[in-house]
Amino acid sequence: MKREYWYIIIVYIAMQLSSIVGVPLLMMFGIMGGAEKNAELQQLSGAYWIVISFLIGLIATLFLIRKEMKNNDDFRKHQASVPTSIFWGFAGIFLALFSQSIAGAIETAIGIEAGSENTQTIIDLILNVPLVLFVSSVIGPILEEIVFRKIIFGSLHKRLNFFLSALISSLIFGAAHGEFIHLLLYTAMGFVFAFLYVKTNRILVPIFAHVSMNSLVVITQIVYKDDIEKLQKDAEHVQNFIGGFL
Repeated sequence: MKREYWYIIIVYIAMQLSSIVGVPLLMMFGIMGGAEKNAELQQLSGAYWIVISFLIGLIATLFLIRKEMKNNDDFRKHQASVPTSIFWGFAGIFLALFSQSIAGAIETAIGIEAGSENTQTIIDLILNVPLVLFVSSVIGPILEEIVFRKIIFGSLHKRLNFFLSALISSLIFGAAHGEFIHLLLYTAMGFVFAFLYVKTNRILVPIFAHVSMNSLVVITQIVYKDDIEKLQKDAEHVQNFIGGFL
């Protein structure tokens, strides 16, 4: 693996762990002053630190990868055409959503509750600090595709077949989100994004699909938040009602 790739992985890990130091610093200096309760102060500080750390992480990553993106002429020779890439970019949105729905149905069938704690946490943060929407929908997917698809999957695919490379990188992708109960869900999406990358040899294609899917999911969750909560409660009532007869 290239030295720059290792640097990018280190930057990504440091960014993920930086809240341990960053959030207390924001609270200490009162940058998020005005919150009356310590819990509110901590939540606001955490939201703003996500914006700061991810922005720094994106700038550092793009700086480290700039030469490769500019000078990799051999790679460009094997890239799909622009029209083909645009097609797969839009098709990738539906493939990602479809894979997510299939994985979700399998999880439900084996007794795993629907819904993601990560998504709910992000929604709560966005409602308090709208800038987090840009992080979850744009910056986050860009970084994830560079790290998990271009670097990890791309490096593995030079030595292994597509299935093993996609499986390993997708499992790491899922584990990095910290929701092991939904590992199947993240792995399914990882396979789709890896397929898009191999199909076009353009990292911008899975980035576009990932950004679009995240934006669609998050905005839908915000706009229809009350309706979704009502549907979940109704589903719970139905389950309890049926359970009373069993």
